[in-house]
Amino acid sequence: MAALNYVFLGIHGSAIALDETTGTQVWATKLKGSDFVNLVLTDNRLYASTKGEIYCLDTGTGKIIWQNSLRGMGRGLICIAAPGAQPNLTAGIKQKKSQEEAAAAAAAAAGGS
Repeated sequence: MAALNYVFLGIHGSAIALDETTGTQVWATKLKGSDFVNLVLTDNRLYASTKGEIYCLDTGTGKIIWQNSLRGMGRGLICIAAPGAQPNLTAGIKQKKSQEEAAAAAAAAAGGS
């Protein structure tokens, strides 16, 4: 999947994909308004919210798959949680450190027998 090599940005009412290696813009999708855009990446979907609406975008093309205006909910910031969403950086670092510590302990135990 080519989208795995993209960096996604939410800015000025748009979702944007950049090539991870070159920084070249691959696609941009205008959503709504000109405010902050919150993004959550799942396996093959990018969820974006702005101006009280949420969008589901195809990660490879930026095409809007669906959109929900969340009528009656207001226009505040939206927090998004989705199955398969990428963990935050801190969680990933802690998990890697735990794995490294477990591997070091196993190696020490094997060498100490």
